[in-house]
Amino acid sequence: MLKTRIITAVASLVLIGIVLFVLPPLYAEWIIGALLIAGAWEWSGFLDSSESGIRLIYTAVVAAALGLIYFVFPEKTSLVLQVACVWWFIAFLWNLRFPTPIPAALRWICGFLVIVPLYAALVLLLRLGVEYLIFTLLIVWAADAGAYFAGKKFGRVKLAPAISPGKTWEGVVGGLLLVAVLAAATAVWQDLSIGVLLPFCLAVAAISIVGDLTVSMFKRTVGVKDSGSLFPGHGGVLDRVDSVAAAAPLFALGVGWLGLAQ
Repeated sequence: MLKTRIITAVASLVLIGIVLFVLPPLYAEWIIGALLIAGAWEWSGFLDSSESGIRLIYTAVVAAALGLIYFVFPEKTSLVLQVACVWWFIAFLWNLRFPTPIPAALRWICGFLVIVPLYAALVLLLRLGVEYLIFTLLIVWAADAGAYFAGKKFGRVKLAPAISPGKTWEGVVGGLLLVAVLAAATAVWQDLSIGVLLPFCLAVAAISIVGDLTVSMFKRTVGVKDSGSLFPGHGGVLDRVDSVAAAAPLFALGVGWLGLAQ
């Protein structure tokens, strides 16, 4: 299992490199869109219906929403990202109250709130410069890696046992500390204000944890461990982008608000 996970991780990194640095930017945007449509199919598995027809309809509607924000209303991207930030704050409060029943209609809506703003944010970051997208991913990966190793070594106090029993507060602290190191190093390297970059990166890391827990909440509701099996040993698309789904909209908005975009 570990070997499979390592092989998949390495292959995924190579593919990410090819998509971001080799292919034309337009192709990268379309490939990301295709992956998120696959994520919409996975989300359709969280609905009450297991009928393939219903799942196809849901996936098609999400794909249409991605097309609208990409082709028809790109000027509404900022509004979509602002709505996403409000949603993730609500999701944070929801996590605190879980387990709670999640009606099917709410599951339909939440899928849009997770996937559509994520696509808008990733496209915006790509157009600002691939380095912005890479930095977003580095924040999420640092938070995840720090949480894993700190939690494994020091973890005692459960973070959200009803949602993800393996996560601990000690892991959260470890993840945030590693992100703080990343932010400080980046501030020095890029000659940015650490007083601005550090709290911003910590906020992005914190909301990435909410994204992870929120998707886990939906998976737990329907009794599945992984959203899919596209990435052997790692699950599906949603399992790979849950943290990024919450982090990317905040980061995409923040670089503009804080004057970090060049």
